[in-house]
Amino acid sequence: MNEIQSLYDMLGGEVGVHALVTRFYDLMDSAPEAKDIRALHANNLKQSREKLFLFLTGWSGGPQLYMEKFGHPRLRQRHMPFAIGSRERDQWLWCMNQAVDTGDFDPAVADHLKKRFSEIADFMRNKDETQGPLFQL
Repeated sequence: MNEIQSLYDMLGGEVGVHALVTRFYDLMDSAPEAKDIRALHANNLKQSREKLFLFLTGWSGGPQLYMEKFGHPRLRQRHMPFAIGSRERDQWLWCMNQAVDTGDFDPAVADHLKKRFSEIADFMRNKDETQGPLFQL
């Protein structure tokens, strides 16, 4: 019988999710392409790294570590204190796409991750921009 693998398993479980988060935050912390999104984070990224690891673990079908520790993620609500516009979204996505691309993921898994991360990042936008409305009705 063929078992269906969760996204968490396809990412490599705990080790794979941790590696993805490490690559992501290492890029954010060092790449000039991420300077604006980096500025929204604390000087020390330890807590951000932990929270993203916990969130992605549950989001991808692994143990619900984030919910056990912090409750429901409420992503948009938790990000409201930070002004997130197109530039910040794009910089976050640049880091995440680079982290995904340098992982050892099946191409279909990488494509799925990029699509979902793009949707999530776009949903986090909350800054009034002159480029038009943030949300289409």
